[in-house]
Amino acid sequence: MKTTSPFFAPEFECMSEEQLRDLQLERLQSTVRLCMNNSFYRDRFAEMGITPDDIKSVDDVRKLPFTTKDDLRANYPFGMTCIPLEDCVRLHSSSGTTGNPTVVLHSQRDIEEWAKAVARCLWMVGSRPGDVFQNSAGYGMFTAGLGFQYGAERVGMLTVPAAAGNTKRQIKFIKDFGTTVLHAIPSYASRIFEVMQEEGVDPVSDTRLRVLCIGAEPHSEEQRKRIEQQLGVKAYNSYGISEMMGPGVAFECQEQNGLHIWEDYFIVEVIDPVTLEPVADGELGELVLTTINREAMPLLRYRTRDLTRILPGECACGRHHKRISRLQGRSDDMIILKGVNIFPIQIEKILLHFKELSTDYLITLDTHESGDVMTIDVELSNMFTDDYKQLQTLERAITRQLKDEILVTPKVRLLPKGSLKVSDEKKAVRVVDNRKLF
Repeated sequence: MKTTSPFFAPEFECMSEEQLRDLQLERLQSTVRLCMNNSFYRDRFAEMGITPDDIKSVDDVRKLPFTTKDDLRANYPFGMTCIPLEDCVRLHSSSGTTGNPTVVLHSQRDIEEWAKAVARCLWMVGSRPGDVFQNSAGYGMFTAGLGFQYGAERVGMLTVPAAAGNTKRQIKFIKDFGTTVLHAIPSYASRIFEVMQEEGVDPVSDTRLRVLCIGAEPHSEEQRKRIEQQLGVKAYNSYGISEMMGPGVAFECQEQNGLHIWEDYFIVEVIDPVTLEPVADGELGELVLTTINREAMPLLRYRTRDLTRILPGECACGRHHKRISRLQGRSDDMIILKGVNIFPIQIEKILLHFKELSTDYLITLDTHESGDVMTIDVELSNMFTDDYKQLQTLERAITRQLKDEILVTPKVRLLPKGSLKVSDEKKAVRVVDNRKLF
């Protein structure tokens, strides 16, 4: 393995668009034939009057049926597999708190290809043999733990499977083991910095951190920049979804100008979530992915519900794989208030413009006699005064900028640092909708 090359797998990463399309077609046709082993897809194909022979170009993917999370739940636990169960070596599943969990199975080859995809991502942001990689994600059913673990080992880094939680221990490991590459969800990266401050640890002078991989929850560019400044690192956006495989689906390169989706693994579509028709490059829509390099449980046109856009133009890094913008939220997470469509990330973007504020906030929706109302609780940073007049001025400024952005006037409440409940192990809860109780 050449440690000087900017590419982990140049034969795939540097393919021309024409070569990529040829490979995609070959793999799509093979995947569709594989899906015929599964009764769910056989029935869908029969209903739509299509056969594998109808797939003659990559664009013919649009002839295929969509697949949804509900389909996975309805076929729980093993009804979506396309190979014998004895040929599967691992499964991951969601929590299933609202019904059957979604179960995803992998063959040995699937696991190996997954590791290669994550290794590409880590290599792309400058990770190399000799680095120390620390993973603060949960292991077990959560794919980010084992997904990043196998990818980091494939790169050749010394790995620290710290798992989730116990922030003081995380910081001790960072210092004692000389961690240079860290994986953490954005809200937890901010939490690590806060505890470093409490413990008197300077992330720049007291650690060797230089690369941070963040993902798993939507975050704004403002939050990324604040984390980079706090920890003295370059933070790269990661996108993964357990139904596809987990981390490794898409990642930023060092240009930090959109996330490359590995098109030798997936066919990428962005559609209007209402009409289900494709949108033009550059337009916001729902990400739809078709796996074309998976054995145990290929998924055709899987509706991720994640909102993004395909970025037009070439990336300066030399890779031709399509780039998507950072996620704007989920189509099913959109807040509709007084007839206006609002995404939490719009609110975060405004809040993080104010240096007086922390990164912790909570949006609460209630129904009063006058109608639906939005309250935004946001913590003050440690650096800010408790002067009442200054707080009033700050509150008015925040409210005004939020109204300009989201077109409704929320009630803003400024809270002392530490007022909002923070979990070291789970994604941050950003929205509580109480309107369904009325």
